[in-house]
Amino acid sequence: MSLEHTLRRWQEKATDVVNRGLDRHVRLAVTGLSRSGKTAFITALVNQLEHAALDARLPQWEAVRRGRLLGARRVPQLNHHIPTFAYERGMQALLGEPPAWPEATRGVAEIRLELRYQSRHLLRRQLAEHSTLYLEIVDYPGEWLLDLPLLALSFEQWSEQVRAQLARPALRELASDWLETRWQATDPFDEGRVAAVAGTYTAWLHRCKDELGLHLIQPGRFVLPGEYAGAPMLQFVPWVWQAPEAECGAGSLYAALRDRFEHYKQHLVKGFYEQHFAGFDRQIVLVDCLQPLNAGPESFADMQQALSRIMESFSYGKSNWWRRLFSPRIDKLLLVASKADHVTPEQHPALVSLLQSLVRGGRGQAHFEGIETECMALASVRATEVGQGQSGGHTFPALKGTGLDGQPLLLFPGEVPATPPTAAWWQQGSFDFQSFRPLPMAPHQAMPHVRLDAALEFLLGDKLV
Repeated sequence: MSLEHTLRRWQEKATDVVNRGLDRHVRLAVTGLSRSGKTAFITALVNQLEHAALDARLPQWEAVRRGRLLGARRVPQLNHHIPTFAYERGMQALLGEPPAWPEATRGVAEIRLELRYQSRHLLRRQLAEHSTLYLEIVDYPGEWLLDLPLLALSFEQWSEQVRAQLARPALRELASDWLETRWQATDPFDEGRVAAVAGTYTAWLHRCKDELGLHLIQPGRFVLPGEYAGAPMLQFVPWVWQAPEAECGAGSLYAALRDRFEHYKQHLVKGFYEQHFAGFDRQIVLVDCLQPLNAGPESFADMQQALSRIMESFSYGKSNWWRRLFSPRIDKLLLVASKADHVTPEQHPALVSLLQSLVRGGRGQAHFEGIETECMALASVRATEVGQGQSGGHTFPALKGTGLDGQPLLLFPGEVPATPPTAAWWQQGSFDFQSFRPLPMAPHQAMPHVRLDAALEFLLGDKLV
C-alpha cells in the first residue's frame, strides 16, 4: 500500500469523525425478518432521495416541501470490506417487464449518499451556500439479531430451549431426520458425521420458516450464513438427546459441539455487534404483520416472540456529540408495518395499532432510556391501486393489482385486527392477504409509495436544519 493511499484513507477517516462531531453523518440501519421488504425499502429510499430535488413524491418531508433539499447522490462508501448494496439490480427488477420485487440480500450490505441542503439557520447560511449530510444505509438480516440473546446462554441452556420447542408435534415431525441420529455424548468427535447432522438441522430450520411460517430461528446464521457458508463454526447442533451422565472431556462429541457453540457466539454473534450493530445511529425495523396472519396463530405467536427478542437487542441512549465521536448509539427507532398497500386504506390505523401492540414492551423500555420511537404503516413501492368492488348490490372498498402469478386481482383482503387476534378472530377466517407485483413504473421518475416521506421526516428531519 502506497504512502499516498494510506494518507488518503486516514484523511477519509478523519473527515468521517469530523462529520459525526458536526452532526453531518448518520448511519441508518435497516432490518427486518425474512420477506418484510428490506431490499425494496432501501431501493425505494435511494430512488426517492436521488429524485428529491426534481420530481419527488415526498410532501410530508419538510425539507423537500420547502425546497431546501438541493439533491442527493451516491458516493463511495468508507467501509470497503462491506459489500455494496445492489441498488441498480433492485431498480432493474422493479422496472422490468413484468415488474418484480428485488432479490433479497443475504448478509450485510451498505450504500452511502451525500445530501445537500439549505439550512434553516441564518448564521449557517451565511457561512456556506449549502450544508451536507452523509447518509450511510446499512442492510442486515433481522435473523442475526435473534442470535444476540444466545450470548447470555450456555450450550446446555440453549439445548434445553430447543428441547422445549420440540415438544410441539409439528416441529418434532419436521425434525425427524436429525433427531433419529444415534450417538452418545462421549462418542469421539467425527467431523464428517457432525457436518451431515448439522446439514439436516439447518434443513429443519428452513422448513420451519417455509412450511410453518416461523420466525424465531436460531442460530440465525444457519439459514442466512453470509460469507460463512460452509464454515465449521456453522456445523453444530443442540444436544437434545440423553444428557451426559459424566463430564465429557476434550475430543468427545459433546465437548466439540459445546466448543463450536461458544465459538459461534464469540466470533459471529458478538463480532456482528461490535463491528456493525454498536455503530448504528438510527434504526428502522420492518415488520410484515400480514403474512403471519395468513399463516395462522402459531406463526403469528412466533413472530410476536421474535419481535420481542429483536426489541431486547437494541443498545439505547442519546447520541450526543461526544458519544457520536467515540461510541455511537441508536437515538431514533422507527417500527414499520410494511406492505400497507396490501390492505385497503381504512385498515391502516388498525395495522399501526396491531404493530404498536406487538412492540409495546420494547417501546416502553426505549422511552425509559431516552430514545425516540415511532410506529407507522407504509409501502416503500406501491403494488396496488384503491378501487371499488360490488357484491349483492353493495359497494365495498377493494384493491386492484396483479398477483405474483400475473393474474389481475380485485378484492377486499379483509379487516386487520387492531390487537393480537383472539381465538374467535382466527375461527372467523374472513381475510385473504394476497401478494402483489409492483405496479408498472416509468423509468427516470420517483416511484409511487405510501408514507415513505413520513418515514424520512422522522429519521432525517432533525438533521436537515
